[in-house]
Amino acid sequence: MARGSVMAPARKIAPSVFILPGLWQRVVLSFGILLTVVFIVSPILYLAILSITSQGEVLSGRILPERPVFENWRIAFETVPLLRFLRNSLLAASLSSVLTLALSFPLAYAVVRLRIGGRAIPTVVLASYTAPPIVAAIPLFFLLRWLGLIDSVLGLAVVYAAANVPVAFYLLDSFLLRIPPEIEEAAWLDGAGTLRTLAEIVLPLALPGLTATGIICALLAYNEFLFALLFTYSPASQTLPVAISLFQGEKLVQFGQMAVASLTGMVPVYVAGIVLQRWLIGGLTGGLK
Repeated sequence: MARGSVMAPARKIAPSVFILPGLWQRVVLSFGILLTVVFIVSPILYLAILSITSQGEVLSGRILPERPVFENWRIAFETVPLLRFLRNSLLAASLSSVLTLALSFPLAYAVVRLRIGGRAIPTVVLASYTAPPIVAAIPLFFLLRWLGLIDSVLGLAVVYAAANVPVAFYLLDSFLLRIPPEIEEAAWLDGAGTLRTLAEIVLPLALPGLTATGIICALLAYNEFLFALLFTYSPASQTLPVAISLFQGEKLVQFGQMAVASLTGMVPVYVAGIVLQRWLIGGLTGGLK
């Protein structure tokens, strides 16, 4: 190399990055979505197939029946009053959801805005939800008997409402934190008291969060089995999860009829999910911290 020449700096070669073309990206994404849909729909599809499969074919391990047996649907509704159980489940879930919101919303507001109990209270309250429900069975039984609410839908609603307060309290805490406190301070300067501000200012702003929380609490109550089994004993107040268990005898399980009862209970949940998904998704995303 000649004197005085300047050596050119070595060019850095960037490591090659494998990037899928647009078509392959769409193919992989579509395949992933398809797998997710199959994973979610498969249990429901199997229940539908099981509901038209005879008992002998179920016990033999067949997945698809040779001949559909629609008698399972008729026998299931004749053996157990499924519609009455379904009505009890919907009523208990709705009442408990309203009671849960009525209890948890003022409590969450008192912690978030009035600083009562400190910021550790939501976590402490939610921690109580992790205890097994069976530990509260005996005191709840004597409490309901003292109130005269044993074997009643109202008694179940009260129990579910109390059990779901920690969950609702924790969710509403997130929603209330997103409401600017300046709005409430302006209302206080205009002479509105705490209760009036809570009812006329905070409640409308927190309505999406209340809706999402109410739906979640209603679903938790709708699917509950243990308390419904312990505190009710007549079809007039028993719920659908208990009805499903009635198809299991001492020596034989009526799988086809149990599948019919399960599908019957899933219909209101899916209908509610389709109708309320806008409020549920909007409320949950609006409450993210």
